[in-house]
Amino acid sequence: MEILTPRALRRGDRVAIVSPSSIIKPQTVYNAMPVLAEQGWVTYVGEHTFDRYGTYAGTDEARYADLETALLDPDTRAIICARGGYGAVHLLERLDRLPLRDDPKWIVGYSDISALHALMSKHGIESIHAPMCKHLAQHHGNDADSRRLFALLSGEREPVKAQGHRNNRVGEAEGRLLGGNLAVIAGLVSTPFDVLQRDTILFIEDIAEPVYKIERILYNLRLNGVLPSLRGLIVGRFTDYTPGGDNETMEDMIARMVEPYGYPVAFNVPVGHVDHNIPLVCSASVKLSVSRDEARIEYSS
Repeated sequence: MEILTPRALRRGDRVAIVSPSSIIKPQTVYNAMPVLAEQGWVTYVGEHTFDRYGTYAGTDEARYADLETALLDPDTRAIICARGGYGAVHLLERLDRLPLRDDPKWIVGYSDISALHALMSKHGIESIHAPMCKHLAQHHGNDADSRRLFALLSGEREPVKAQGHRNNRVGEAEGRLLGGNLAVIAGLVSTPFDVLQRDTILFIEDIAEPVYKIERILYNLRLNGVLPSLRGLIVGRFTDYTPGGDNETMEDMIARMVEPYGYPVAFNVPVGHVDHNIPLVCSASVKLSVSRDEARIEYSS
């Protein structure tokens, strides 16, 4: 399937803010809207963005309705997810039936929004794993990650650079970039939305998951043949966890799990539940170059 790139945003384009997962404080969204408006985009909030239904930002029907409206609106060119949490997986079956390739839109977010990136990947459409409203509001769009997000939405793709790490495995690889929050995408294994695929460059991150649970996911990927057949691995930030009983860190465990394989591995790349969260284009063709001193991700033209 040909990978489609949504059209670059221009001044006057509409940008929707919707809540596919958990509840968001309205003020967080309202503080992010001027940041997007400063880019020349007309920003609006979905009808149900501030709904509440238990821990969810509205019922499944309400959350789906906002996404459907934005995805089918010819004037809306990007959809910024208000926050993650949990709930996007509820919407995948119905969203999957929409004609997403007829008029591709940018979907932006991370954490639970990895489920929506998996949806877009299934349909062969690029999307952006990136900070959301809280980050944009806190930094007023002036930080490097916000500026990179705006550049990506505007059609500019600069290489991503990250500092080296003692566990880095040196090498180069080219392939399709897939991944996201590991717990979320692991929950989609063996479904039509499975992005844990062979012959790809995989990026992973997570929060508050014990070392043994991440190891269990990696064993699943080892036993089903995915882990041995990756072209490259980008290990983002794993935060708010307690080391294993033998005090093994998450990075050391991952290094041990991939030790038998020969592809390049970049550790401690600032992607995930951290303040410095570098935006990445899911489903893009990239070149990964890893040395002891640096990791570099370059987008293919």
